[in-house]
Amino acid sequence: MNYRPFDPSFLLQSIPALLPYLQITLFVGISSIVFGSIFGILLTKAKLSSIGPLRWLAQGYTYVMRCTPSIVLLFIVFYGLPKLVDGLFNYQIDDWDRSVFAIITFVLLFGAYVSEVFRSAYLAVPRGQYEAAVSIGLTPLQAVIQVVIPQAMIIALPNFGNSVINLLKEGALAYTIGLIDLIGKGNLIISQNFGAYAIEIYLACMFIYWVMALLIEKVFFIIEKRLDKGQTLKTVQTVKQDKKRARLFLIKGVKFHGPGS
Repeated sequence: MNYRPFDPSFLLQSIPALLPYLQITLFVGISSIVFGSIFGILLTKAKLSSIGPLRWLAQGYTYVMRCTPSIVLLFIVFYGLPKLVDGLFNYQIDDWDRSVFAIITFVLLFGAYVSEVFRSAYLAVPRGQYEAAVSIGLTPLQAVIQVVIPQAMIIALPNFGNSVINLLKEGALAYTIGLIDLIGKGNLIISQNFGAYAIEIYLACMFIYWVMALLIEKVFFIIEKRLDKGQTLKTVQTVKQDKKRARLFLIKGVKFHGPGS
């Protein structure tokens, strides 16, 4: 069998042809992240709920989604959702843009994954933080928003960033339902060349995904560093305030015990 030699120049030439379709990949990815995060928060609240059936339903949904291959769910949504909507509401959605079906699929998946990230991060915050906030006069809602959630965000951020990167990689499957995104355009170029230059095209796609992953990882690292610095500064300020208050109490002959002492 004769093989065509690898052509690095075609790899470089294909990148400008692929980049315009990156915006479709990013549109599907960002939309899935935004709506999937909202869905994940709702699932997290359900998992932490005191209502048993609601908690079991959320946990069962997460288990099913985490055990379902992405491409299987994508085909179920793409082929099954139009039939379901038509049967229930007598409404046709077959002519919807294919990106809509891709977004629905990845929202369902991403929500299940990040709900576990959010739940574990929330539970990782010591209960004493909440109780201390309530004891100084904050309402339970204020204690959660101002004390618990900021600390949980720092804990959740690394795993959330990994989930974002994994979602963008999973988004490459959207070409299987005919969406012309980055991978879809790459396959069109290969078809136009009668199957030639496949290695060059896929390497170009891999390079673009590699750069995206590095940029996302860098962004999350910067955010995590800044948030952690803010929490550290807040802790230092609390310690300084406690020490100052302790000195004032000692002057008056009263022993002071503060959280930062």
